[in-house]
Amino acid sequence: MLIHRIKDQLLPFEDNHANKHHYVENISADKSASYNQSDVIANRLIEQQSQPLKSAAVLVPLIEHRRENPERKTNNMALCFDVLLTRRAAHLKHHPSQISFPGGRLESIDSDLRDTALRETFEEIGIPAEKIRLLGRLPSQHTTSQFSITPFVGVIDKDYSIIPDENEVEEVFTVPLDFITQESNQELHEDFFNGRKISYYVIRYKHYNIWGATARILVNFARRITRANDT
Repeated sequence: MLIHRIKDQLLPFEDNHANKHHYVENISADKSASYNQSDVIANRLIEQQSQPLKSAAVLVPLIEHRRENPERKTNNMALCFDVLLTRRAAHLKHHPSQISFPGGRLESIDSDLRDTALRETFEEIGIPAEKIRLLGRLPSQHTTSQFSITPFVGVIDKDYSIIPDENEVEEVFTVPLDFITQESNQELHEDFFNGRKISYYVIRYKHYNIWGATARILVNFARRITRANDT
């Protein structure tokens, strides 16, 4: 089943009750997926900054559904997934109107980063933890705003409902996972950070421009899914 193939490509949960604040990992040493070298360089450049990284977590929410597959003569309803994303409210001080996953900074009330991702998802879009089946995690991504973000992948129950926090979330929408996994939709751009050239991804879907850490997480996830489908 597709869901099992996806789960097999994710990193396992670790006992981060013992290490509450972050998962220690080096994405350049992760042999389970291929990374653009610029992703590694970007993480290293940020690690070299004087300020310590702040721990955060996001949820990569998958919405399961079935759609018609014309290549099948019988039982032509194929299982597929959409990825749920949010557009941040325009009045926010940090990253206004940008596309993101539900998530945020680790708080003292969180027992670990999984709790952070689930709590923030409920606070931002109203989906409670009992409606989310976590499958695993992706490598942490470091941002120029000095965050180390750990993404967790989870499937949302079919009977979910969205209640967005209008103070934080302007819009909630979905993108087909099949669209994200197509390499032609993963645009690679170049820019300079602290005098060194780095690359970043942009995914354009309808009128949405997905970029930054969100796009990097999606591309890394897509590579794992693509490899799972090829095996």
